[in-house]
Amino acid sequence: MIIGTAGHIDHGKTSLVRALTGVDTDRLKEEKARGISIDLGFAYLPAPDGSILGFVDVPGHEGFVHNMLAGATGIDLALLVIAADDGVMPQTREHLAIVDLLGIKHGIVALTKTDIAAPPWRDKVATDIRQALNGTGLSGAEIIPVSTVTGEGIDELRDRLFERSRAFGKRAGKGRFRLAVDRSFILQGAGTVVTGTVLSGTVTVGDRVVISPSGLVARVRSIHAQNRPCEQGHAGERCALNLAGEGITKDAIKRGDVVLDPELYAPTERIDATFRLLASESKPVGQWMPVRLHHAAADVAARIVLLADEPVAPGAEAFVQLVLDQPIAAAAGDRFVLRDTTAQRTVGGGQFLDLRAPARKRRTPERISQLEAFSLSDPERILAALIERAPFYTDLSAFARDRALSASELESMTQRIGILRVQTATADLGLSPATWMRLKRNLLAALESFHAANPDLPGIGLERLRLQLDPRLPAPGFSAFLQGLARKSEVGLDGAWVRLPGHEVRLTPADEKIWVKLQPLIAGGERFRPPRVRDIASILAIPETDIRRLLKLLGRMGKVDEVAHDHFFLRPTVSEMVEIAFDVASQSDKGEFTAAQLRDRLDNGRKVAIQILDFFDRHGVTLRRGDIRRINKHRLDLFRSIDIGKSSQASSQSGRESSPVGRPDFKSGRDRESVLGGFDSLSLPPRSRSVS
Repeated sequence: MIIGTAGHIDHGKTSLVRALTGVDTDRLKEEKARGISIDLGFAYLPAPDGSILGFVDVPGHEGFVHNMLAGATGIDLALLVIAADDGVMPQTREHLAIVDLLGIKHGIVALTKTDIAAPPWRDKVATDIRQALNGTGLSGAEIIPVSTVTGEGIDELRDRLFERSRAFGKRAGKGRFRLAVDRSFILQGAGTVVTGTVLSGTVTVGDRVVISPSGLVARVRSIHAQNRPCEQGHAGERCALNLAGEGITKDAIKRGDVVLDPELYAPTERIDATFRLLASESKPVGQWMPVRLHHAAADVAARIVLLADEPVAPGAEAFVQLVLDQPIAAAAGDRFVLRDTTAQRTVGGGQFLDLRAPARKRRTPERISQLEAFSLSDPERILAALIERAPFYTDLSAFARDRALSASELESMTQRIGILRVQTATADLGLSPATWMRLKRNLLAALESFHAANPDLPGIGLERLRLQLDPRLPAPGFSAFLQGLARKSEVGLDGAWVRLPGHEVRLTPADEKIWVKLQPLIAGGERFRPPRVRDIASILAIPETDIRRLLKLLGRMGKVDEVAHDHFFLRPTVSEMVEIAFDVASQSDKGEFTAAQLRDRLDNGRKVAIQILDFFDRHGVTLRRGDIRRINKHRLDLFRSIDIGKSSQASSQSGRESSPVGRPDFKSGRDRESVLGGFDSLSLPPRSRSVS
């Protein structure tokens, strides 16, 4: 169990810890010279049951409240120290408010200096203390009179702490590892050592960890937990970690950093939270108010963004967004405290709800509904509520990361709730069974309606289909969802088109006969330099208009692409040319190539090579500057077929608009016809836009 002292300056916190443990926690020369605690002090007390009680002794001076806050996070029991001769003082009230804001519910009041206070005065002070505790998490806490001079009550207090430790038990080692750093120093013969309280999870000698927010990677060489050498450190323990790694020095790790499991590394600087303004404040909190944010051992500047129309009144609680000047490592559900920018008073505090708060649309009814779900008491209830609210899906991997949940905890949680999962290379989306079925019904109904209106088209484009469905999944998730349906033959995927399994566009018998004769002319060895429409018409002795009409139809069916006017290539050939262009670019250190280099690889003329590259330029596959081109990797799959066995390709355009192939609303270009369901040679690619 971790015990943290709290109370006004010179009320005997350090003396009391020394009387209980035999350890003087004032370690700094200045502390001994001035007779006050300036920084955090630490001591340990072995219990009869073999466990170790850890003490965090905090300074009481108003000028060092920021140091007090660095040690207050992660304590299990508050030891509120109040001198019998002074009674409740200003820092007593501020420390008590901080303890309450941090959600600490267990505490004992030590009424010190009883040797210089008469019994009637003690009784009056005890009454004042009970009144001060009312309405806080320590309401009703036991008051034990003690004196470090006469020894009165010291044994009783020590025994009571042992009782509380036994009742409190050992914290569950659930979740992933996080340790809030409050000291970083060099130990002769060992190297860099950091100390702090383990907020969650377990760490083992040899583990690889990350320092957040800096991102430095380290290896745990050795561990001291509760002042004893150990192979493991657990949640709720004071730990010293001997770290090694590139860039790991005393100065590279500072108070406020968090040593954590690499899976948790995701610093944040914009957080939605619940915020309670202390009733002692004289005026409401307005929009964009500057504050100091204290979380774990971190202390950073921040601004308060109100998510309601009215200012937050003293004593009231509201949803706010905290915009930080620099990123911190945190977890949803963590407590925080806000102080004014002059560091003279505590303003209020609350609990983090969402570490990935949006910068826009942060006050919409949909967003407020999500925050209400985030406000529920435990992760399982939060997750169950989120999937029932717009947008009706949740990124499970991000949900687990931001709450320091282990993979097994997330798996158990999703099974109990009955969540269905859509996994991509970058996300793991969770939907309720009802939402899954609604999305599937809407998708099949949309396909049926499209086929009825466009019987001659092979299907609808992925992005157009995604945008008309409710709920609207992100593009990678929607692709993965489609692939799941395709594996069960509930939909068909042809290139960039989606169709019902039974839908098929067929050529007329007459067109089929022409296609059988025409296809060999643009395939095989001539595939990179196929004849044009007029040449095909001459070879087959068929009117040019008929050849052009058939090739246009085949373009809508995704079998050919019109690379230049009246110059059609087979779709597999276009895909092959994309791969060749990529390979040519990869041979250059700068990833650049010329038309001549592509011409040589395709073994065709310069004019045809330039036409091919112009086609790629129009569709964003290549990026041109003068005579030099580069490959746009984000558009490489524009002409590839979707492999329903792999989700990586479907997720490769995360955050970007998918291929325009198959978009019936796509305009083919100046003075050219609209091409339903596809695009022709001179069509320009749509400008990239963000789609929510």
